[in-house]
Amino acid sequence: MPALKPTDYTAEIVWLGIVTSDDRAELLSETRDALELRFDGIAGSVHGGRERAACVRTKAQYEPGTPIRNVRQLTIVSQEELDAIAAEIGVDAIDPARLGASMVVRGLPDFTHLPPSSRLQGPDGASVTVDMHNRPCQYPAKSIEKASPGHGKGFKPAAEGRRGVTAWVEREGRMAVGDTLTLHIPDQRAWQPES
Repeated sequence: MPALKPTDYTAEIVWLGIVTSDDRAELLSETRDALELRFDGIAGSVHGGRERAACVRTKAQYEPGTPIRNVRQLTIVSQEELDAIAAEIGVDAIDPARLGASMVVRGLPDFTHLPPSSRLQGPDGASVTVDMHNRPCQYPAKSIEKASPGHGKGFKPAAEGRRGVTAWVEREGRMAVGDTLTLHIPDQRAWQPES
């Protein structure tokens, strides 16, 4: 029995981008038609590399700046969740470039809560592994505020549980807008520390 099982769930890639500047004031992705995925992430991305420095997200485990494995090479969000966030903050749409996103997919329900270690596999076998859900932060809120004054401040509460996932490249290859990704999930029950 395989440890990962394919599901009947698929998602279409509807947008791709790459963050090439570490300017936290703007946090903008540059739109792309396709991405070449390598073991160290997306070539040219500030979020690439096999290692990264520990930050506030891992402060309970490591001192800030400690080199750790980079499981945040990509930020993937769902179109359905972006639409829900936009409606809640009162804008027509949210530009995924303002979230520093790498990929927007459409078609997977409850996307932000995919089980950690799930795989999204493209038509040529290129695969990304889901680390965990991404928590809302202030940088996209500031960027949205620049584009739509008066609306950015509502981003963090509206994006709670809808911010997508972080992921890392498990198998190199190419992913392009219009590709269909297949969801593979771990073949295990949910953790139950008390029986």
